[in-house]
Amino acid sequence: MSGFGGTFVEIFNDGGPVMWPLLVFSLLAVIFIIERFLALRRAKINVNEFLAKTRKELIVNRSVKSAIQVCEDYRGPVASILKAGLLKYGQPRDDVEKTIENAALYEMGRLEKNLVWLASIANVAPLLGFFGTVAGMIKSFDALAEAGLSNPGLVASGISEALITTAAGLFVAIPAQLAYNFFMSRINKFVRDIETSSNMLLETFGEMERGGIAPDAATGGAPRA
Repeated sequence: MSGFGGTFVEIFNDGGPVMWPLLVFSLLAVIFIIERFLALRRAKINVNEFLAKTRKELIVNRSVKSAIQVCEDYRGPVASILKAGLLKYGQPRDDVEKTIENAALYEMGRLEKNLVWLASIANVAPLLGFFGTVAGMIKSFDALAEAGLSNPGLVASGISEALITTAAGLFVAIPAQLAYNFFMSRINKFVRDIETSSNMLLETFGEMERGGIAPDAATGGAPRA
């Protein structure tokens, strides 16, 4: 471990000043990746089971209040959006759809939190690496202009700095880009679940209205005859 640590420090020092922002980027990428992984994992639920329970409370038990309780027993964007829609039962369809849309926008913002930083790191890290490459090549040509071919070590030092920063930039960017793509695929899955759940809720509201289930009855009162 001491040998590895010594080698890492040497490579870091040989990379020049550009290695410092790349180090900061790598630490931020790790933090954002862990944070998003845990957040999306907590938001995941069994959507089919959740929708079945919600629909049962609405159609069989004829109770919006019980369906809202089901939403509160679950966590994540799907449950939160359906709860917002359930609280609007009995109001015009346009109002319900607008409420669901606003709740979906809010939940999408929560799902995508910090992903813009992860995408920025994936895009900027290689540019920093290329900047270090240019700086290292300039250093090499300056050394070559001053010492000529009599001191190839100075030239090699600049080339080494250029290659190290390029590799470091890609080393930071590639995992960040892969993580970003993975999280976006998970978010797209949430979007599909949200659309399916919202459509199910609106269809169920239509069935309830056609069945004569009044808002006051659905929220816990006696069913309307």
